[in-house]
Amino acid sequence: MASHLLDDPEVDARIHALAAAPHLLIACDYDGTIAPLVDDPMAALPLRETSVALRGLAALAQTDVAVISGRSLRDLAALSRLPAEIHLVGSHGSEFDIDFALDLDPALQERRSKLLDALGQLVADHPKLSLEKKPASVAIHYRALGDDESEKAVAEIERIHLTIGQLDIRHGKKVCELLLVPTDKGKALNTVRATVGATAVLFLGDDVTDEDAFRTLHGPDVGVKVGEGETAAPFRVDSPEEVAILLAALSARRADWLAGAGVTPIDEHSMLSDQRTAAIVTPDARITWLCVPRIDSGAIFAELLGGPAAGHFSIGPADDAAIGTPSQAYVGDSLILRTSWPSMSVTDYLDCSEGRPKRIAGRTDLIRVIEGTGTARIEFAPRLDFGRFPTQLERRDGGLEITNAADLVVLRSPGIEWTLEHAGVHQTAIAEVDLSAGPVTLELRCGTASLRPDRTIEVDRRAATHSFWSDWAARLELPETLVDVDHDLIRRSALTLKALCYGPTGAILAAATTSLPEFIGGVRNWDYRYCWIRDASLSAGALVKLGSIDEAMDLLDWLLRVIEASEVGPERLSPLYTVNGTALPPEATIEELPGYAGSRPVRVGNAADHQVQLDVFGPVLELIHQLGEIDAPLSARHWRLVEDLVAAVEQRWTEPDQGIWEVRSAPRHHVNSKVMCWVTVDRAVQIAGEVFGRERPEWVNLREAIKDDIIANGWNDEVGSFTTAYDGTDIDASVLAIGLFGMLEHDDPHYIATVHAVESSLRSGDTVYRYKHEDGLPGEEGGFNLMTSWLIDAKVQIGDLGSARELFRAYVDLAGPTGLITEEVDPATGRALGNHPQAYSHLGLISNALHLAAHA
Repeated sequence: MASHLLDDPEVDARIHALAAAPHLLIACDYDGTIAPLVDDPMAALPLRETSVALRGLAALAQTDVAVISGRSLRDLAALSRLPAEIHLVGSHGSEFDIDFALDLDPALQERRSKLLDALGQLVADHPKLSLEKKPASVAIHYRALGDDESEKAVAEIERIHLTIGQLDIRHGKKVCELLLVPTDKGKALNTVRATVGATAVLFLGDDVTDEDAFRTLHGPDVGVKVGEGETAAPFRVDSPEEVAILLAALSARRADWLAGAGVTPIDEHSMLSDQRTAAIVTPDARITWLCVPRIDSGAIFAELLGGPAAGHFSIGPADDAAIGTPSQAYVGDSLILRTSWPSMSVTDYLDCSEGRPKRIAGRTDLIRVIEGTGTARIEFAPRLDFGRFPTQLERRDGGLEITNAADLVVLRSPGIEWTLEHAGVHQTAIAEVDLSAGPVTLELRCGTASLRPDRTIEVDRRAATHSFWSDWAARLELPETLVDVDHDLIRRSALTLKALCYGPTGAILAAATTSLPEFIGGVRNWDYRYCWIRDASLSAGALVKLGSIDEAMDLLDWLLRVIEASEVGPERLSPLYTVNGTALPPEATIEELPGYAGSRPVRVGNAADHQVQLDVFGPVLELIHQLGEIDAPLSARHWRLVEDLVAAVEQRWTEPDQGIWEVRSAPRHHVNSKVMCWVTVDRAVQIAGEVFGRERPEWVNLREAIKDDIIANGWNDEVGSFTTAYDGTDIDASVLAIGLFGMLEHDDPHYIATVHAVESSLRSGDTVYRYKHEDGLPGEEGGFNLMTSWLIDAKVQIGDLGSARELFRAYVDLAGPTGLITEEVDPATGRALGNHPQAYSHLGLISNALHLAAHA
């Protein structure tokens, strides 16, 4: 019957949700649940299949198993023979430790002696009774008695209970237990839940005493009654054999989920943007990530990192037969996304009409247009603050409102009849709509409670949004001839960088997401929803190369405001800030979310903002130099910024730092950081003379001093290459900057040797690792896409064009179905890894394409 139970869609869905819980606890009774009931209690052994399933579950990450029994803990351990990884709780929760010895006070000891004497006499008079002595209770088993004899035995036990007094009595299946210390399995289950930090519980039991545990279950928890009898559990199986089947199924699903099975590959997700926030969309039009009111706020849809229970907004055909495999593509050169099935389509966009991205006091509108034939099913399941706060919905004329949100959020959906369902502490709205009457438009409005029609009709808003993106893309200056890549993919990379710009301030994000793993199941999961000065400058620089300077000018304005508002000088710039230019909140973890494919922790904030990263100045001056070369409108404020950053380098370039990779270990004298300090001064010298008509001979001297130091200390004769830092022999791909940014000529033997050393030691297949040395963090990571791009550019520089083109073709293939690229890739499986889409990866693609086109 357990297999039949799993065929029930409701049960299957609940078990599926349990398999994806952030931290799962499986708890069960012993007798009658994992061990069949037998006449001799000391002959009750667990089914082999059940033991295997429990052991398998206990071995999984973020998964705990407990057996809570009325037996003494010592007997439970001896009979079950379960490993130490499984928590055993005896005597209904009185015993949590195998060496438990309850220190009874004299009055309890006297009462226990009286109880043993009375029950011992009862057993002597009725040999078929069995006495089980426990530290704080005594159980009398009467499984060998017939019904009439059982009634007489129970009556006698109850008489003893009343005679001695001050005892609790519990009736189970053919057993009575008299307790000196009150407890129950519900309290025991709550204790175990709190101890292990479980976010969801599966409890299975057959006995009356298990009802206390069933009554504690709530939210995503699931209770399963074994056998007949009234119960508070919502589900039931017939026997311990069916328990084994159920646990085996859960074990397999949990293992698959933790290994990433069933999750949408990261690179198959698409992004919507209004330059205030971003939505992440699966290939079947399921919105699984959206933070409001801005991109680094809490998420209202977080299924991407927590499964369906963490919130999503789904639309698709209601008829399973009509579903098929959808196709998905952006509409032209825009951020409007269309997902199509044979019978219907969904068009999604974040409204960019009327200059909304620049409007600081504006709002975010996610618009979803459903067209086609047949019936569409809509599931609106917002979950406030990553699902950590109860989410309540209210039906209003014209749509729905999230009534308890800190910010105003409504879903305009005129004419749709919603059914509200409870999902633990949250509510979900479900509707089916007939498309025969024409298109259906849904508007998720964040920042207003109004459900009135917008003053601009949807088709005009869509057209304006399309123009916002496509008009900008049309102004880009791409080479007429590209090598091994088409113009559409380069424009898509540029559009992605544009979409990662935060319109109200000019900041540019590193990526649209947090905590997508650098290795499945690993802990290297970081929050990239902030503006790294380095990354942002390189992103803006890539757009300058394509003829768009507004993003660079806006970014510099943002940086100038950051410096003006800072209480310290430019030499103490943080590597990253929020999009508003303020310090980040403390790095924290969201324990309620299990992470993408079980990769925990899920982090918000980023502790790197407290690090010393001396390379951050170089990309800023490189950007200003790029702007100066094309006569962009640089002002006296920009000149002061140049002076300030050179002064910062002059003051600090001799210090060790954490470097470009933000290693969480002791600072070192990183070669890349020294090179970027050189870049700062070198570009400043050129800007001074070429743009502002000034000479700074002291800067020339500083530039040469830094270069001499790098050559003297960064080159390692033993390795035959520049190394990660002055103090070691390990190699870091970021040392390629020594030629990429012009400190060494392209034909310098030391640079050529370094390119070959990076390739031989860090390249794996078609990807390049950042480094392979110890960095103070556990676990592995994938190959880093930007470093693959840097190797391609380096190969172009040293004249290895054939190899560069071959590697570039593989790099182009990293783009997902809609042209977006993640941060990393697993060279063994080709699986995309890391946050998405990643600015680094897209600016790298642009750089490679331009360099190869120049050498075509």
